[in-house]
Amino acid sequence: MMVLAATTQQKLGMAVAVLLVIGWALYIVAQLMRRGRDEPPGSEVENAPNRKPYFDDDELEGPKLERVLGFALILLVLTAIGLPLYWAHEPSRQKGATVGKEVSSAGRGFLMFQPADSPLPSHNIGHFGCATCHGSKGQGGSAPYVLTDALGNSRKVTWKAPALNTVLARFTPDTVRTILIYGRANTPMPAWGTQGGGAMNEQQIEDLIAYLKTIQLSADAAKKQADVDNQAEMKAEGKSSVDGQVLFNVNCARCHTLGFSYGEPQVAGAGAYGPNLTNGSELRQFPDRQDQIDFVTDGVEFGKPYGVRGIGNMAVEPRSDPATPGNAMQGGGMPAFGKLLTPDEIAMIVDYERSL
Repeated sequence: MMVLAATTQQKLGMAVAVLLVIGWALYIVAQLMRRGRDEPPGSEVENAPNRKPYFDDDELEGPKLERVLGFALILLVLTAIGLPLYWAHEPSRQKGATVGKEVSSAGRGFLMFQPADSPLPSHNIGHFGCATCHGSKGQGGSAPYVLTDALGNSRKVTWKAPALNTVLARFTPDTVRTILIYGRANTPMPAWGTQGGGAMNEQQIEDLIAYLKTIQLSADAAKKQADVDNQAEMKAEGKSSVDGQVLFNVNCARCHTLGFSYGEPQVAGAGAYGPNLTNGSELRQFPDRQDQIDFVTDGVEFGKPYGVRGIGNMAVEPRSDPATPGNAMQGGGMPAFGKLLTPDEIAMIVDYERSL
């Protein structure tokens, strides 16, 4: 678990506070010990400084006054220099506070991400089991799921859960937040937010997103992972080089090919969570090829419906009854692939989709 260390200013503040307490304690002890052992209780009233003869005017207005003024001048100089130096550090202090808040939030998100049976202490935060499906480091995994057909027949399948260590390269944090809150209908991804009927409050959703930010792969690492996935798909397809079909299966078939996520792919691009891309659908939606390339590169703007069916990626209103579907649009929408794929790879995918 991530622990935020005290800042330099916090350490200085604590040191000053300790010195003040010690100083006051010493002062009280000194005052109590001023009365001599042979003086009876109450004698301090007669011997108090304000009841004894004090210095005469020559002494008061001479060396003693000069010492007092000297000390005052020193304190004035220290104040004049110290305050600007203190406030000069204020911007970095605020930045450090922001970073500290993010680190603490990500630490809580890390604990929530762990499997429900994780041996790590939960610190009363709880393990929500994200890693059970998406892998210990968000590298992807699998989840059991029960499919039910139109006749009510059910069967168990193993659903390939997507990697989360590149999710923020595909989706904006707002989109990820919506997916977490409302889930993905007809997939193993449940609604986690209280607005969608789940168990996480708003702060927990933010903590989980903060943790996801810490596990995102660099551009080079994401490219290496993509190359590994492409090689595996090439082998499965019996091909010797990467083409549009290979790239489509690795990046797009999860949403656009029914059954692909659980190892039973049906018609390529015929639609599943995402819309049907076959029978000239893409040619009609994007008469200009470059418009489709831009769409695959940039994805859909958050909260903006697209396509003839008005698919969107923003919940329009919270569910008053989590058991009643239909009064909220499910999170998701078309992701952006411009950070994960090269322009040539995106062009190959687009040409493949336009040929379906």
